[in-house]
Amino acid sequence: MRCLLGVIVWVGLTGSAPAWAQTRTEPAMLACPSLLGEGVQTGRSFCDVLTGRDVAAGILIELPPHRGAVTLTFDLHNRHTYSEELIAANRAYRHYTATIGVLTEDNTLLARAVVQSEFRTAADLIDRVSGGAGPGGVKAVAPTGIESITVTIPAEETTVGILGERLTVLHADGPDNFTTPGRPVAVISNVMLRYRPR
Repeated sequence: MRCLLGVIVWVGLTGSAPAWAQTRTEPAMLACPSLLGEGVQTGRSFCDVLTGRDVAAGILIELPPHRGAVTLTFDLHNRHTYSEELIAANRAYRHYTATIGVLTEDNTLLARAVVQSEFRTAADLIDRVSGGAGPGGVKAVAPTGIESITVTIPAEETTVGILGERLTVLHADGPDNFTTPGRPVAVISNVMLRYRPR
């Protein structure tokens, strides 16, 4: 009760809550084992999500010192290899379904996320990625589709990881399924944390 009263008095005197009581939103500090690159138009950093069963081999996100639960948000994209030749031949259509997991350090699943999208033309790409040998210096691989993901992380966690589970691709020749460990199956960007500093 005294703590609560102290916060009320502080707010009354200063017009704002003390720093430890305020919620902070900031870009996440993450270790990306397979960086796709930076978006030409958006400037976003795109990170491949690799399939696997050991969280240590995935995208690791270090949580800053915090009080209570942490909210993790990011955009999840499908991963497309762009080809002008396939578009010209009217064979570029792809329907992607990628499934990923957000896990604790001991491999406990916190949340599962899915992104589905279709590709027909370059207009379906979210962005092109710099650093490639293609026209304009862009890579052939690019993010397509977008799903905004929100995950609540328990207060006791200090690090979480993101791993791919499965990718299904439908095209003119039928479906392909990918689950082999170490394969990039999706892309994330705009990774943010919302938390109360400890």
